[in-house]
Amino acid sequence: MIHYQNDLNDQQLLALQKMDGPHLVLAGAGSGKTRVVIYRILYMLEQNIPDSHICALTFTNKAAGEMKERLYHLSNQYILVSTFHALGAKILRESIHELGFDPNFVIFDDKESERLIKACMKEKKIDEKHLSLKKIIFAISEAKNTMVAPQDYLIEEKEDELIQQVYALYQERLKKYNGVDFDDLLYLPNVLFQEHKDILEQYQQRWRYLLIDEYQDTNHAQYLLARQLISQTHNLFVVGDPDQSIYSWRGADISNILSFEKDYPGACVIRLEQNYRSTQNILNAANFLIQENASRYEKTLWSGLGEGEKVTMHAVLTDRDEANFILERVQFRHRAQIPYKHMCVFYRTNAQSRALEDACIDHGVPYVLIGAISFYARMEIKDVLAYLRLLVNEDDFPSFQRVVKSFKLGVGPTTLEKFQALFNQSNMSLIALITAVLKEPQTFSIRLNETQKRGLNHLLSTIQKLKTLLNEKLVSEIIQETIIETNYLNILRQDPETFEDRKDNLDALIARALDFESNQTISLQSFLNDISLNMTTEEHETDTNKVHLMTLHNGKGLEFQVVFIAGLEEDLLPHINAKLEDNDLEEERRLCYVGMTRAKEHLYLTYCKRRFLWGGFRSMTPSRFLSEIPQQYIQSPQTLRKLSASFELPKEPTFAFQENDQVMHKEFGLGRIESVYEGSFGTMYDVYFEHLGSIKTLVAKFAPLTKT
Repeated sequence: MIHYQNDLNDQQLLALQKMDGPHLVLAGAGSGKTRVVIYRILYMLEQNIPDSHICALTFTNKAAGEMKERLYHLSNQYILVSTFHALGAKILRESIHELGFDPNFVIFDDKESERLIKACMKEKKIDEKHLSLKKIIFAISEAKNTMVAPQDYLIEEKEDELIQQVYALYQERLKKYNGVDFDDLLYLPNVLFQEHKDILEQYQQRWRYLLIDEYQDTNHAQYLLARQLISQTHNLFVVGDPDQSIYSWRGADISNILSFEKDYPGACVIRLEQNYRSTQNILNAANFLIQENASRYEKTLWSGLGEGEKVTMHAVLTDRDEANFILERVQFRHRAQIPYKHMCVFYRTNAQSRALEDACIDHGVPYVLIGAISFYARMEIKDVLAYLRLLVNEDDFPSFQRVVKSFKLGVGPTTLEKFQALFNQSNMSLIALITAVLKEPQTFSIRLNETQKRGLNHLLSTIQKLKTLLNEKLVSEIIQETIIETNYLNILRQDPETFEDRKDNLDALIARALDFESNQTISLQSFLNDISLNMTTEEHETDTNKVHLMTLHNGKGLEFQVVFIAGLEEDLLPHINAKLEDNDLEEERRLCYVGMTRAKEHLYLTYCKRRFLWGGFRSMTPSRFLSEIPQQYIQSPQTLRKLSASFELPKEPTFAFQENDQVMHKEFGLGRIESVYEGSFGTMYDVYFEHLGSIKTLVAKFAPLTKT
């Protein structure tokens, strides 16, 4: 029996009053938003809304899994709770044939996409020195997230034309290999719905109520997908907090939540301001900080947990001193019976972690570094998954490339390139093409030696044998058979130092398959699909008793008794790249706010006078964010006054050249200043040179430039 009146506060209860129409819940940090979503769904079920009509979306597999489990425990009903990408994959599995794909498509991870884009650049004869791979990857991802098709890509400069060519070829190759990348899981369902209104209507009839958590993190493709799905019913219930929008660098658009009332006139807006996590002094400090932002809904968090300890602000001389101070405080709190696992050190950039790791080792404090290589990104896991993917998708050329290399089949890069060129022009499946080449190599102009023939024949016979198991064996058994049939353990034994760890990881992969099988009957295809959707998920160690070290971006959704935020200095937090635009500066402030509101009882803010950064020691200035917190909520305000006396707030840099200035370079000729900024070596210029047709980054003090 659910006791809504007892379990929810007055603001949370407002979320249950009306089932139909658009709702925006502005949920402050620690305000119980997940409970609100769960209780609303339970109340919808009590109001006889069919469970099949409800779809709840969130941003991590962990959050989706926990919500699904709690809903089943409380209602004994299975509700569709999913991430956006998993929902996109579900829609595509059911309907992607309308776009010319086979439903057994594979999902390319970031590394596989990168390799394919690099191959497309090579095919288009684009030199990475003139146009970087990283820039093209970002441009293609941004295009998909903003729903720009290759043929619609805006061409303003020569560089844009090259990006458009790679983008178009990349999409062509993905389709040829019957694959999609992670961005396609949002892009293609939108394309499907725009081109096939009858299919859109089927999904609109299926999911008549849509609930979205963390709405402030949606990008345009996610926004559009939700808007299309509920365009008939308008039954959209979103929960979010503009003050915690910190992912614009990966496409999140804060305007989606700020414009909600404009997009959905008459929307019911509910504010959740009671915080159940932090003490009042921590919230007061965070409230004053975030009030400096203009792009937000007004709200003020309050706590019923008492005033608590004031925020500790501490200044030191160097980053080493900072790390030692933090570890001394960690040990002090640990002696006061706070477990290590309930403490976290946040920082703005990964480069800051080294001093903290060294200090942990010196002080004998166990730690876990969040953001290290994920389980599914490990070499041996990706090798076996590549083999498994070939069993369900005979056109997966990137997996074929990996299998040939990792399983020592004797086929070198030159021969692989010939196979790829043949396959790109062929109407046969990849496996059929390999079979044909082995039978009649002279027909295809590929010369294979005996080692290569043996390797490829072994591949074909192994695939054929393993495919017979797909309908007979469990996924865990298929994985074991794949490892045995490919003799993979003997390959791994060639590196004795890593063998045991890699073998343990393969055992863990089998164990994960067993875990899936214990909950449901699954096919190899669905198992691989689930893994692809989990590949980008950070695995946070929470069971072991270790101090957490992580960037502020990784801290979203977490909470700790003791929180340290290191490096509150100008050019670091706020970051140097974010100081020229007001929107970017506001996001840096939100990032600091997110870090502060992770703390339950004890919050430390630290900064130093000199820091080893960008290849050398730099004099640092206290972050402007520190001065935005009233001293009445700080334990050591004198420290800030004392240190600030020797610092001046950063002055706006003066540059010899401005954007769009025409300049002459002694070697490169006529150019145009594209951007001016402070970098690792002082003032930096990005200059587009007409003769080169590309941009070069120059250090101002060394660049032989004159204004024309």
